[in-house]
Amino acid sequence: ARAYNRRMANERIVGLYEENAAAWDVQRGRDLFERPWLDRFCAYLPPGGEVLDVGCGMGEPIAAHLISRGFDVTGVDSSNSLVELARVRYPEQRWIVCDMRALELGRGFHGLLAWHSFFHLPPEDQRPMFERFARHLSPGGVLMFTSGTSEGEAIGEWQGEPLFHGSLDTAEYRSRLESNGFEVLEHAVGDPGCGHATIWLARKCAGV
Repeated sequence: ARAYNRRMANERIVGLYEENAAAWDVQRGRDLFERPWLDRFCAYLPPGGEVLDVGCGMGEPIAAHLISRGFDVTGVDSSNSLVELARVRYPEQRWIVCDMRALELGRGFHGLLAWHSFFHLPPEDQRPMFERFARHLSPGGVLMFTSGTSEGEAIGEWQGEPLFHGSLDTAEYRSRLESNGFEVLEHAVGDPGCGHATIWLARKCAGV
């Protein structure tokens, strides 16, 4: 029964955010405690560079910060309602409704961000995403994402329902990054200055 509940929680993620889009819009903090890491990410981008925000939600506060810094943002999220909010607020950018596991834009970006989104995938779905990330980055492009630290699944709670999280272990994340042509630039485990997030910042090697 426990395995069944975990599977159901995983399958429920997309619908959970879609059905509670208005609540998420209200609850998501805008104080941008993530700014130090976003600034690290931005430091590797060219002025006016193009960023793919995977799991963009309603575009606030992460994409909004990138836009304010002069970057060109393409946001992707599985929730149509959240994407519509982003379209209304930032109509000059591009917003796409898509499950990240099916993402295929056929082009590379200067940066790809998967902040508190990629970790909603189960381990078996995370593994092939590194090849997908690489396909969506130009040589020298940077990837930043948040993760767990050990392989497995964890169930939180949001809006009175189970909230699924998955992770690989640290060694496998590093191995999969390197095997897909990335060099790890920075890695922090449970950064106390960033909501105790575990963060990876990596760059796609030139010529890959």
